[in-house]
Amino acid sequence: MASELKTSRRGAVEPFTIIEGPEAWTAADYAGRTDWINVLSPAHVAELDAAVAGVERRGWPTRDIHKITRSDFPLPSLGPYLEGVRDEVVAGRGFALIRGVPVERYDRRQTAIAYWGMGLYWGRASSNNKKGHMIGHIKDIGQDPSAPTTRLYATHAAQPFHNDSADIVTLLCLKNARSGGLSSWSSSVSVHNAILRDAPHLAAALAGPDWYYDRKGEIPPGKKPFFRMPVFNYHKGQLSVNYSDNYFLLSQRHAEVPRLTADQYEAMRVFNELAASDALRLDYMLQPGEIQLLNNHTQLHARSEFVDWDHVDARRHLLRLWIAPPVERELPEVYAEIYGGSLEVGNRGGIHVEGTQEHVTLEAE
Repeated sequence: MASELKTSRRGAVEPFTIIEGPEAWTAADYAGRTDWINVLSPAHVAELDAAVAGVERRGWPTRDIHKITRSDFPLPSLGPYLEGVRDEVVAGRGFALIRGVPVERYDRRQTAIAYWGMGLYWGRASSNNKKGHMIGHIKDIGQDPSAPTTRLYATHAAQPFHNDSADIVTLLCLKNARSGGLSSWSSSVSVHNAILRDAPHLAAALAGPDWYYDRKGEIPPGKKPFFRMPVFNYHKGQLSVNYSDNYFLLSQRHAEVPRLTADQYEAMRVFNELAASDALRLDYMLQPGEIQLLNNHTQLHARSEFVDWDHVDARRHLLRLWIAPPVERELPEVYAEIYGGSLEVGNRGGIHVEGTQEHVTLEAE
């Protein structure tokens, strides 16, 4: 059947066609390759050190680190380098890794300043949760993974393949767990293509309108605790994939939400199997000082369960930025619900509820 299917490419995507391009990669495409890893040079690190020191000399309050601008954080050669990495994430393969942020000699405040400052060269950051954390903390803080309002990044439980609520997600590793916590990612475009080839009726189901996403208690003023969010979104020559099965399943607790159909359950089963398959999945254990960048429209990511260290200061800890780059695709209207009410390129994404006050903290809470 695959030979009968039309093909198309980003910018001119036709619905229900096989999408070709660098974002539609498979695991075999990257076997033995390291060209997706970008290593900071000594000159880059020296610029980062100088920019961090400049902010510290001005006595910037920790809570207001997110108010630092590019003019406050000059990176003459590192800045263009970071922009180049971002461009590959936006318009190329959809993922990248940066190695060499000196977290081993930075204290937590210096690390937050450095990470925020680097993010300024990727785009505009947005709030990670209803508390207004502009730098998110990925750490087990003892929340119950089975509770309906728990977001799994605050637990030690495995996180299944999903996208985040922003154009780009970046993760800076500070410390690893005693065991587990493996990062995995796959191309949602390749998942789309495989489903289209092998189960086209499920591709139609995933593009249908009746998928409902639970807000997990992070409800903006005047909104319901759920919203409609299809998985395959064809819009203006692009395919944007938004997937998180635990949010779809959780929406079933609301009587007003239509019941998931047999085809939808089957579509989630097949989608999960493909995303996690050896054919489509890459695995990598992030190390301290490494930053992973992923395009949420074309990539999925997951994390395995982990066992942490006993001492609280030694426990697994990553920082997260949700980024809206200055150049990106247009998105359909349904994305306003998951992108903080805005579809404006360069100014969208994140979670905003009544009382949210944007700020930076140095520890998970």
